[in-house]
Amino acid sequence: MELLAQYQISILVVGLTGLMFFVQLLVADVASIKKGHIPGTIIEQSHDNFLFRSSRVFANSNETVGIFILFLMFAFLSSSDSSWVNISSAVYFIGRLGHMFFYYANLKALRSVAFGVSLLGLVSIFISGLVRWF
Repeated sequence: MELLAQYQISILVVGLTGLMFFVQLLVADVASIKKGHIPGTIIEQSHDNFLFRSSRVFANSNETVGIFILFLMFAFLSSSDSSWVNISSAVYFIGRLGHMFFYYANLKALRSVAFGVSLLGLVSIFISGLVRWF
């Protein structure tokens, strides 16, 4: 796949993002089991509750991953500058990873900064694809 060879870092980021999701799922499941939470029942809506925070981490990641994949596909198929796409993908991943750790630690301001970093990565990937059309 010669088309994708130049995007190896972005492809690695896709795999690492999948691993991050898997870890988030395990953390949320273990937190649920330790707390004795009954599946399907409402979780106490409080940032003081680790089970709530761990479930929100997973949900928040799910909210952006579809956009990430769509923007990557757009960039790949538009033959965007691979350096820009690869760096932007890494920025997205670092932002999501930071968001995860800061959410677990209940560091609200840093969590918001990390979310902004991940959004910057997403916007940058989209712009890289858009530039190829003009």
